[in-house]
Amino acid sequence: MDQLLTYPEFPHLLSILIFLPLAGVVPLLFINNDAFSRNFALVVTAIVAIISLRLVTGFDTTIPHFQFVEDHTWIESLNIRYTVGMDGISILLFLLTTLIMPFCVLASWTYIKTRVRTFMICLLIMETSMLGVFVALDFVLFYILWEAMLIPMYLLIGIWGGPRKIYASVKFFLYTLAGSVLLLVAIIWLYRHNGFSFHIPDMMWADYSFTAQILLFVAFFLAFAIKVPMFPFHTWLPAAHVEAPTAGSVILASVLLKMGTYGFLRFALPITPDAAIYLAQPVLWLSIAGIIYGGLTALAQQDMKKLIAYSSVGHMGFVTLGIFVFNLQGVEGAILQMINHGVTTGALFLCVGMIYERTHSRDLLSATGVGKYMPVFVTFLAFFSLSSFGFPGTNSFVGEFMILAGTFQLDTAQGKFPYLALAAIPGAILAAAYMLRMLQKVVWGGTDNPDQSWQKDLNIREIITLAPFLFFVFWIGLDAKIFINMMHTSVAALLDKLHSHHHQALAAADLILR
Repeated sequence: MDQLLTYPEFPHLLSILIFLPLAGVVPLLFINNDAFSRNFALVVTAIVAIISLRLVTGFDTTIPHFQFVEDHTWIESLNIRYTVGMDGISILLFLLTTLIMPFCVLASWTYIKTRVRTFMICLLIMETSMLGVFVALDFVLFYILWEAMLIPMYLLIGIWGGPRKIYASVKFFLYTLAGSVLLLVAIIWLYRHNGFSFHIPDMMWADYSFTAQILLFVAFFLAFAIKVPMFPFHTWLPAAHVEAPTAGSVILASVLLKMGTYGFLRFALPITPDAAIYLAQPVLWLSIAGIIYGGLTALAQQDMKKLIAYSSVGHMGFVTLGIFVFNLQGVEGAILQMINHGVTTGALFLCVGMIYERTHSRDLLSATGVGKYMPVFVTFLAFFSLSSFGFPGTNSFVGEFMILAGTFQLDTAQGKFPYLALAAIPGAILAAAYMLRMLQKVVWGGTDNPDQSWQKDLNIREIITLAPFLFFVFWIGLDAKIFINMMHTSVAALLDKLHSHHHQALAAADLILR
C-alpha cells in the first residue's frame, strides 16, 4: 500500500475544490436569470481555479506518494470510503480542469442564448465530476464520478448542440456506458479479491494471477480506449465534437479524453503490470494506426470542427504510444502531451466557436480569407495551429519529441530496427499538412474569396478567453521544466515498480519451470 500523506495546513483542500462547483448549483436552482447565471458560474469557476493554485505551493515534488489525502467512512457496511488524494500523475490534470473551466463559461457568454441557467448548472456539475475522477482513491467513488460525467455532457450536446445533436449525444452516451459496464465488472472482481475493499492503492502491485491480469487489463483497456478514444473505438468523437456547443467541445478535448489515458496510468499499469507489458505491442500498433488514421481523415475535412476532432484521434495516439513504451521519457512526454493537447485543441475549438458565432457555419469556405479583416483572430489561430503540429518553441513540440525519443529508446534497447518510432513520424507530417491547409484558407484563401469585409475582429472578452491558452503554449514550449518536475518522481516510481514487479514475475515463472 502506498503511503498516504495529509497536510494539516490544507486539511480539506481537495474536497473544497471538488464540491464548490456543486455547491454553486444551489443558488442557480432558485434564481432564473440569464445574466446572474453567467456571472455566478464565472465567479464560482474562477474561485475554484484560484484556490487550486494552492496545490502547487503545497505539493512536494520529491516524494511519489499520494498527497492532500482525505479519508472518511462513507458506507461502512460495504467498506466504501470517501478517499481522495493526488500524486504527480494527477496534479497537472486536476489543475488543467480547474483552470480551463472559467474560459468555458466565457466562451458560452453569447453563444448560449436559451436555457442559460440550465447550461451553467451542467457546467458546474461537470466540473465536480471531472475533478473528483482525478483524485478518487476509492473505486466506488471513482466509478460514481466517472458515470456522473455522462449525464451533463449528454445534456450539453443533446440540448444545445447542432442539427444532429440527438444522434451525437446518444452515441456518446452508449459508447461510454458500454465501456463503463466492463469497468464495473473489473471493480467488483477486484473488490472480492482485495479483502472486500475498494481502496485503490491496496489493489496496486497485488499478486494477481496472470490470467486474472489479462482479463482485468482487457476490461480496463476497452473502458479507457473508448474514452480516449483510441482507433477503432473513436467513431463517437467526431459526431460529439461537431454537434456540441463550443464549451462542450473544449471540455471533451481538454479534459474528458484525458480520463482514458489517466485510467491507463492509474489502473492498468499498477494493477495489471504483467498483462500491460505482455499486451503492449498490440496497443502500440493501435496507437500508430490512430496517429495515421487521424491525420489522413483530418486532411480530408472541410468542416473545421471535424478537422480538429479527427486531429485529436492522432494526438491522443501519441499519448497512448508514450504510455506503453514504459520508459521515463515516453511516459513523461505522454502526460505532458495530455496537458498540451488540452491547451492547444481546447483553444482551437474556441477559435472555431468564435468564427461560427460570426458566420453561423463551420465550413472552411465560410471563413476563407478572414485574415485581412480579423488580424487579431488569425494571430491566435496561427500560433495554436503551429502548436497543434508540434512546431519548435511551442508546447506540443516538447511532448511529441519526448514521446518519439522514448519510442526510439524502446526499440534500440531491444536491439530492433525502430519501426514504431518511424511509423509515428508520418503522423507529425500529416498534422502539419492539415493544420497549414486550414490556416492558409482562413488567413489568405484564394482569388475567389467570399466578401468578409463585414467581419468584426475579436472583442475584449474573446481576447481574454484565448490569451491564457497562448501563454501556456509558449511557457511549456520554452520552459517545460516545472511541469516535468511535478510529475517526475511519481512517474519514476511507477516505472520502477512496473519493471521490478515484472522481473519478479518472470523469475518466479522460471523457478516453477525448473
